[in-house]
Amino acid sequence: MSVALNNRFQGGKAFGLLKARQERRLAEINQEFLCEQTGGDEENLRERLAAFKEKYMEFDLNNEGKIDLMSLKRMMEKLGVPKTHLEMKKMISGVTDVVNDTISYRDFVKMMLAKRPAVLKLVMMFEGKTKESSPRSTGPPPERDIASLP
Repeated sequence: MSVALNNRFQGGKAFGLLKARQERRLAEINQEFLCEQTGGDEENLRERLAAFKEKYMEFDLNNEGKIDLMSLKRMMEKLGVPKTHLEMKKMISGVTDVVNDTISYRDFVKMMLAKRPAVLKLVMMFEGKTKESSPRSTGPPPERDIASLP
């Protein structure tokens, strides 16, 4: 279907349609998790699932609904914790129920909601904490004189 989509649309429009379709598919999976929930704080879960969806879409670079090894590699490098190919395969196998080289959104959510910590979950939580603790400057950088330069 993506080939037909690419034949009809070019560039940004095709990308936008793929992103919209992926967002709908992930929202449906989030709804399944909300329906499966028994008791607890549904509003908190709804917020967490929305954050998971946003993070997952950020790293699903090919918009196919799966994070593959290359996407995981880029994610780890972006987080400042590069991993070897073997380490990434081990991370994926710790998250998924089947042996493959991708993480589905369903497996990703299960990992993030699980009681036991997975390496990937710890890295994602670490990234969130560093973003919260490092305020971003909104203005131009402060002026410096030549003597203060390294």
